[in-house]
Amino acid sequence: MLVIRLLLLAAALAPLAWMTPATAAACGASAEGFPAWLDAYRETATARGVSPRTLDSALGGVIYDRAIIARDRGQRVFKLSFEKFAARLVTPSRLSRGRELLRRHAGLLREIENRYGVPGPVLVSIWGLETGYGADNGHFRTTQALATLAYDCRRSAKFTDELTDALTIIERGDMTAAQMRGDWAGEIGQTQFMPSSYLAYAVDFDGDGRRDLIRSPADALASTAHYLKGKGWRPGAGWAEGEPNYAVFLEWNQAGVYARTLAYFATRLAEGQ
Repeated sequence: MLVIRLLLLAAALAPLAWMTPATAAACGASAEGFPAWLDAYRETATARGVSPRTLDSALGGVIYDRAIIARDRGQRVFKLSFEKFAARLVTPSRLSRGRELLRRHAGLLREIENRYGVPGPVLVSIWGLETGYGADNGHFRTTQALATLAYDCRRSAKFTDELTDALTIIERGDMTAAQMRGDWAGEIGQTQFMPSSYLAYAVDFDGDGRRDLIRSPADALASTAHYLKGKGWRPGAGWAEGEPNYAVFLEWNQAGVYARTLAYFATRLAEGQ
């Protein structure tokens, strides 16, 4: 019966997988054309099988968010030197907290490593860098952020796909539109998954029947390990720059300064065990 239900669910969601960006309205650089773009997107989504209930909950009241555009244009932090970037993020308090969490979640992290091959210090480092270990998952309305970036011409196709994936998550009941809040570019949960990564790699590791990357550290950390494994993580191999797993850090975040800082942070945590 479980297999049958999964097949029926896959069939119901299949139309969302091949949704294409809205083409009846052009992308833009101001709020003026956003309502027309959003109406066109809703029509496309409806034609592809997204329910009116999902569209109303996800896109009702959505506006062009200038704060999102400002953040998208202002990512100067990644231009810092490694020394300055790492000093800002790998603080003594964050290291201390990371070591405490490694001890507290030692059993869980062993289970995750046994399944996916990714060691605890790597997962805890990502957890710490992304949200301060779940302390700040972000407060932006995800669908509004994604719709704004999808309408913006700079990366319209990419974020239109991400918006469609966010609707898929809502449509299948993994979370409601109201629960879907995160960082400004549409990242969700304690380790900041984009909707496309959520669909591909999120797992229910705590066994409660939901893939909850917002409230469940077990689901968030295991999903992160699943992602890294899917991107080529080699169990037992090194992760410092020049070693086999460093390339997987660049899959997580393409900014070289971030990847170097993540490798440094994970090494510091591993040495402190």
